[in-house]
Amino acid sequence: MLTTAHIISMFITLAVVAGIGVFSMRRVKSASDFSVGKKSVSATLITGTLVGTLVGGASTIGTAQLAFNFGFSAWWFTLGAGSSCILMGLFMAGPLHRTDASTAPELLSKSHGSAAGLFASIFSSAGIFLNIIAQVLAAVALLVSMFHMDSFIAALIAVSFIIIYVIFGGVWGTGMVGIFKIFLLYATMITIGGLAYSMSGGIEGYTSKFESYPWFSLFGRGVSTDMAAAFSMLVGIFSTQTYIQAMFSGKNVNSSRKGAIISGLIIPPIGIAGILVGLYMRAHFPELNAKAAMPAFILQYIPPWAGGIFLAGLFISIIGTGAGLVLGVSTMISQDIFKKLINKDASDRTVLVFLRFSVAFVSGITLLFVAGNMNSMILKWSFLSMGLRGSVIFFPLLATLFFNKFISSRAVIYALASGPMSTILWGITMPVKINPLYVGMTVSLLTLLIFSLMGKSLGEPVPVKVRINNR
Repeated sequence: MLTTAHIISMFITLAVVAGIGVFSMRRVKSASDFSVGKKSVSATLITGTLVGTLVGGASTIGTAQLAFNFGFSAWWFTLGAGSSCILMGLFMAGPLHRTDASTAPELLSKSHGSAAGLFASIFSSAGIFLNIIAQVLAAVALLVSMFHMDSFIAALIAVSFIIIYVIFGGVWGTGMVGIFKIFLLYATMITIGGLAYSMSGGIEGYTSKFESYPWFSLFGRGVSTDMAAAFSMLVGIFSTQTYIQAMFSGKNVNSSRKGAIISGLIIPPIGIAGILVGLYMRAHFPELNAKAAMPAFILQYIPPWAGGIFLAGLFISIIGTGAGLVLGVSTMISQDIFKKLINKDASDRTVLVFLRFSVAFVSGITLLFVAGNMNSMILKWSFLSMGLRGSVIFFPLLATLFFNKFISSRAVIYALASGPMSTILWGITMPVKINPLYVGMTVSLLTLLIFSLMGKSLGEPVPVKVRINNR
């Protein structure tokens, strides 16, 4: 049960986070400052942004929940996220940072025309939006389990914190709060992971209670299922505006690359701590609801003052991920739809105001969706989100960055539209249990290849090349 000490320490921690967000507002004087920090963000802040948005409810509460049911296969979420960040830093940071763009749709639009940017903005925003719903639902589950409050009130609190988190400081806010969150989250996970390990009796204690398979196998749910999880993380990170935006934000290529690689190194250990907690709770409280494994462990074994800080850290990790996703969607709406299509002559100040309005608008729409789907499965939204994001951006973006002279602009536009549409139609109408992500990405790749070959044979004009800065 929560005590007064829990509540007081939680409130103080959340107040500190809100204060950091407000303080970061001083660094925002333009839309460029808000969305990409005027490309002057350090590697440290990029690390804060990536970790702050990637390590959310799935990395902490979700990992413990999955470990409670399956064991070490729960590591794929954080292991896949870390590996994908390293790959992004090594291969994508340079090409992305050198472009004169602040969003992936803007990059595609500069190379292939406004239609490409419009399709990318609409479908990418829709895909990311679905994951925002998942994060708010995770926050609702945490708040209701702690305070036994009404679900809508819990959703309203979660959405309010998302707005506070990001609206004042944009990328500066998510980065600065992300750094604070890293220290808070690591203190939480190291403490509870180490305590669970110690109370279990170390490796021998765990192995005496669980069989080697499936509990200590990375493929405990099956090779195809767990490899699909790893692939989904790669596709999702390479296709999500929030993480791409971090690569645009660096003050130079090295800052972007370094921030991504550091993020990739520090994310996976968080998953190990979650697994240790999940397995401990499985061994000692097998009848417990799996999603309550980590909050229950903290309430049971951590002193109230520290427990309140740790519970606030979990809440912040969920809110931080949702806030980063909201920032990504809002940036695309303001830069790729408002400024490009609605008000081409808008001043930078006007774009900044609209950008902040977009943050509040997206958060409000999220609240309406959550209110109507309180009992839905969180993973349902996450899987559909991953499928949409991957089928929209992944292949067109890679082709534009690395093979632009071989592809047709018409093919890119068709791929941007056909990929997500096939994902949606397959998920809604087809009874065959094939992940819609694979269907959408296959259609996207085939469309890109076939229409590029057709365009070449018909003598279609070479697309305008995305401009690269010589840095």
